[in-house]
Amino acid sequence: MCLIPAARLAVDAATGRLGVNPIETLTHETGRAALLILIATLAVTPLRRITGQNWLIRLRRPLGLFAFFYAALHFMVYVVLDQFFAWDYIIEDIVERPYITVGFTALVLLVPLAVTSTRGWIRRLGRSWQRLHMLIYPAGVLALLHFYWKLASKSDVRDAIAYGSALALVLAVRGLIALERLERRKRRPRTRSAAARQARSPDPA
Repeated sequence: MCLIPAARLAVDAATGRLGVNPIETLTHETGRAALLILIATLAVTPLRRITGQNWLIRLRRPLGLFAFFYAALHFMVYVVLDQFFAWDYIIEDIVERPYITVGFTALVLLVPLAVTSTRGWIRRLGRSWQRLHMLIYPAGVLALLHFYWKLASKSDVRDAIAYGSALALVLAVRGLIALERLERRKRRPRTRSAAARQARSPDPA
């Protein structure tokens, strides 16, 4: 399913149906696919908790990798087809145009997540792996901001608002899950210390 956007773009390119500005269409649609799959990646844990379907967790890693694939493809369309490897102009765009700055930053944040997605890296990093992969949160927000600014230049932000609402809902549910875990961790030491005090106190009988 994640390959459908790429397949559709390939067919449209082969049949000349990318519109009057094919490069802009490729750039926009690869960016849209990256953002949607990134939101889907973040939605895996809430869906697993809500539905009780633990098998859903197996989708998180491939979804994250597909999000990176489309983000990298989005950037390569810009570098190769739009700017023709004109690195001076590309760097100038990244530095001086805010919507490109935040989009490039989102891509940079996704790179270490893709590189360390293997089981070997999970073993090497241990608990640090989870802390590193929290970068997906700012990456998602920055990707949405990049998408919004791009659409705002065309005075049509309806898609960005819809995606933003979905991302806000997913992040809100994940926030509630994190709070629930924190409360459980807080209760565990209290329970153990109470049990220890009871064991040390003399038996009233």
